[in-house]
Amino acid sequence: MALSQTDAVIAVEGVHKRYGEKRALDGLDLMVERGTVHGVLGPNGAGKTTVVRILATLLRPDEGRAEVAGYDVRSQAGEIRRRIGLLGQHAALDEELGGRQNLEMFGRLYHLGARRAGARADELLARFGLADTGRKAVKQYSGGMRRRLDLAASLITEPQVLFLDEPTTGLDPRGRTEVWGAVRSLVGGGTTVLLTTQYLEEADQLADRISVVDQGRNIADGTPDQLKAKVGGDRVDVVLHDVRQLGAAAVLMGPGAETDEYRRQVSAPVADRMKALARVVRELEAAGIEAEDIALRRPTLDEVFLQLTGGKGESAESRTAGKVDSKGAVV
Repeated sequence: MALSQTDAVIAVEGVHKRYGEKRALDGLDLMVERGTVHGVLGPNGAGKTTVVRILATLLRPDEGRAEVAGYDVRSQAGEIRRRIGLLGQHAALDEELGGRQNLEMFGRLYHLGARRAGARADELLARFGLADTGRKAVKQYSGGMRRRLDLAASLITEPQVLFLDEPTTGLDPRGRTEVWGAVRSLVGGGTTVLLTTQYLEEADQLADRISVVDQGRNIADGTPDQLKAKVGGDRVDVVLHDVRQLGAAAVLMGPGAETDEYRRQVSAPVADRMKALARVVRELEAAGIEAEDIALRRPTLDEVFLQLTGGKGESAESRTAGKVDSKGAVV
């Protein structure tokens, strides 16, 4: 791990968790730096939710060591609970109550007292742009508003560490953007966030550092840019008018070219971005190959994820992709 234990607000070393014969975690290591968003990516069943539940003291590890804010999850669970917030995959709100009533209720459950609970509710409603909706029943909220209120509820005690377990599942793009803005404001205020997500764009947008988990182990760790560098450098993508010209275009674009029949796309690695783009445009035109779109791009987290996890969870589009031999045949 790049971080030392003194830098880490979350430290996980060799943690195992079994459910009968199934290994949910198989020697997981994880270090999370204070005041950052740390993303945890992985296919379904990789162990993401299990590690969150262990760190939130809802499960006990079978083996290994895990600490949050300097406290051990086994022997000091009470100290950890005073310092964390948890936003699970499902909302924990009362649909019939208003937003302010929900937050006051959570405050009273945390023994804040009536006056402090009410003041804290008002603070959080204002912070998350919900001040004008505080008396409206939650069942009348949009998906994004509900999730922001749920996030506000997890912050009643002003936690040092916040666990977000797939916080935007089921939200539309606007709702996800609203939640992302709220998370950024939290980190700006000094909160450490551990985020599990299946939306790779979400991790790319929010995370300072990412761990890729598969079969209960941390198989890759780094910043988004460091992980993207694992799958190579820049690429040029060409979308063709005629799918029958994919093979010819791939040969023209050189070694390493890959085709995607579903998208009518040829993609190839490039060394010099602008020179390569100019060359491809000239040679396609000379060969009479009509392109609908040409773009330079860097590797995506989707490509990192598929490469590191062996293609688990790949899309229908990616399954149609193939490589091209020297004669232009898709293989």
